[in-house]
Amino acid sequence: MKSDDIRRVFGTAIKRWRERAHISQEELAWRAALHRSYVADIERGVRNASLQTIEKLADALGVSLAVLFEPVNGLRKAADTPAPAKAEETPGPMDILMVEDDPRDVELTLQAFRDAGITNRVAVVRDGANALDYLFCLGPYARLEAEPRPGVVLLDLHLPKVHGLEVLRRVKSNHGTAQIPVIVLTVSRDDEDVLEATRLGADAYILKPVDFSGLSAVTPQLQFTWTLCKGQSV
Repeated sequence: MKSDDIRRVFGTAIKRWRERAHISQEELAWRAALHRSYVADIERGVRNASLQTIEKLADALGVSLAVLFEPVNGLRKAADTPAPAKAEETPGPMDILMVEDDPRDVELTLQAFRDAGITNRVAVVRDGANALDYLFCLGPYARLEAEPRPGVVLLDLHLPKVHGLEVLRRVKSNHGTAQIPVIVLTVSRDDEDVLEATRLGADAYILKPVDFSGLSAVTPQLQFTWTLCKGQSV
């Protein structure tokens, strides 16, 4: 098999297992301590992966190397090989929903989590409409109805499709989601939208770009430090 074919087969396997686990490229990159663009290139079959990278991706997906290199057989043997998503069904640390349309800010925030040793699962959506669908289990996220809602939401305000303030208003006015802590992501503490977000019930705000000090300052306010999964920094 040619090297180009090997890259494509491997990339397809990674993508299939990632989608099977219902995680984004950002989350897979975070779990494997890789850049999202690097994972995207691997899935597209345009980048060679070292053995160390392959092992990281397999570990992040919760599959063995043997299964990873036999994607077709591995996917057919779902009854024999537990799907990575099954692990999320057991009680554990809370999930974090990040609503951010700027890929650079997503990368910096995920890096801040790594620097803080926070290993909770992070779901990323890119606009306000998808954020509402995710939180209320609608459309492509209807399958989430049987799963716990996120334990905290990181919300950018200036979003496409539905403004962040409208997302916040709907979250805080619904009895099923009102108790979810919402942290506003903003470029300025003097932003008028931050004042309006506070009025609507935002629990705290963090200045962008998010860094370790910003996370350290806000977690005591929300009193959810005990629910964050503190692992070894990567």
